[in-house]
Amino acid sequence: MLLADFSLYLITDRHLTAGRPLMEVVRHSLEGGVKAVQLREKDVSSAELYRIGEELRRLTSNYDATLIINDRLDIALAVDADGLHLGINSMPIAKARKILGSDKIIGYSSHAIDEALQAQSDGADFITFGPVFFTPSKASYGEPCGVKALTETVDALKIPVFALGGVSPVNICEALSSNIHGVAVISAIMAAQDPFSATASLLKTIEAYAKHS
Repeated sequence: MLLADFSLYLITDRHLTAGRPLMEVVRHSLEGGVKAVQLREKDVSSAELYRIGEELRRLTSNYDATLIINDRLDIALAVDADGLHLGINSMPIAKARKILGSDKIIGYSSHAIDEALQAQSDGADFITFGPVFFTPSKASYGEPCGVKALTETVDALKIPVFALGGVSPVNICEALSSNIHGVAVISAIMAAQDPFSATASLLKTIEAYAKHS
């Protein structure tokens, strides 16, 4: 069974909403067709993260969408999220799997092909790979990986790969040319003036590309 049965993966960042409530932006994206949301708000207390997680769980359930919690296994369990997203500084994938069980989804953020292969070997259900293009939120990881490295990673892996980092309406087709499973975005929806339309447009492009590839 493919747990990553979505093509557009929204990662939250309440700092990009131009003052709009996070739930309002996420709700508009869900109305626009998003089927997977990752809660990634690293600078809040555990109590606040739990509160946001509970609210997001109710909201995503209303739209039959997947909720994934970034890094915090305790919060994922507490709000009964659908899964967890890990990275190089997180707990081991195998340990998370043992606690979560086989029916929960585990994603992994990778920045190089060897890291992606290791994540697959350790039991990740899907990976995000990037940053593919330049984006301020991923500038600390150095130069963008580029489409060539993305393509090589997709070709090497058996699990779904999502392009992450600077993906926008301008370059999404370039990323899709790598035969990726889907795209992961933050600012393309979070910072959009109209999150509903931005989401619908990205999905329309993804679906159109899939039909003609």
